[in-house]
Amino acid sequence: MRSFSVAHTQHRAHANCGFLPGIDVAPLFAKHEQTLLQGPRHLIKQTTLGSAVETRGIGLHTAVPVHVRLVPAPPDTGYVFRRTDLGGFEIPATVESVAHCGYATTLMRTGVMLSTVEHLLAALRGLGVDNAFIEVDNLEIPIMDGSAEDFAQIIERAGIVEQPLARRALLVREKVSYEQGNRRISVEPADTYQIDCLIDFSHPMIGVQSLFVELNNGAFSRDIAAARTFGFTNEIEALRKANLIRGGSLDNAIVLTPEGMLNETALRFRDEFVRHKILDIIGDLALLGMPILGKVVAERSGHIMHAGLMSKLLRVRSAWDIVDM
Repeated sequence: MRSFSVAHTQHRAHANCGFLPGIDVAPLFAKHEQTLLQGPRHLIKQTTLGSAVETRGIGLHTAVPVHVRLVPAPPDTGYVFRRTDLGGFEIPATVESVAHCGYATTLMRTGVMLSTVEHLLAALRGLGVDNAFIEVDNLEIPIMDGSAEDFAQIIERAGIVEQPLARRALLVREKVSYEQGNRRISVEPADTYQIDCLIDFSHPMIGVQSLFVELNNGAFSRDIAAARTFGFTNEIEALRKANLIRGGSLDNAIVLTPEGMLNETALRFRDEFVRHKILDIIGDLALLGMPILGKVVAERSGHIMHAGLMSKLLRVRSAWDIVDM
């Protein structure tokens, strides 16, 4: 299977999180002729990994041991997961594959699922890898230390190589917003991929935090990759009763008590919490299959909000074009 992006999808794309209908994108992604540059063209090329690379860990929610191997892939492949425990069954990392998006983003194809994909996808997109096969031998991507740093390190170890074809981007033409109560996320025109994120938690270590990031010049590795996921002690019992966070520990999450945190190690950034929310946005929006040329503005968002924005954006055909970078 070489379906990778909205540009090559010839079936139904949807954020199947129990609140949005499927949308038919087949007529939306016909072959395009637009480019960003006028006159002489100096196109950015697609990239893949320089070599295969692997790591292992446990699933945050399932606690199962998992082996992950990243493999170079041809141009126009995008990100395709392969369940090696199921004969190499392929699940493309696309919007249409989203099955659940509560405490993690879960993909599904014909009943086969793969959970907690967002941190690995964030590392691939954040480091500028366009095409990769991701072999995994269980039903959840390992949580590692709760950030994307381990994935970023193995990608950097593999190296990133250019490919013959031009990189495509989703160029935002009009602002599109998605809201639920006091939670909102939007994307609007901009010359580069930008994220402006605000979070608001009534906790003494968080409160209101905001951060603006422009995803270029190594910003992901420097400012975002090491930010860890976080949770609250008063949620643990309910999550475990729901068969979630069975692999959670102080080694792979910041665990917050009402007054502080259980972890003995210090925060990696003063505002690590908002940085991790940006990491999640990058990982979830990687399911569009290409980088965004636009500014994402998020206030109190989460996985469900990210899926809602992608689905709405794809329905508003006047709001974007697919261009060669």
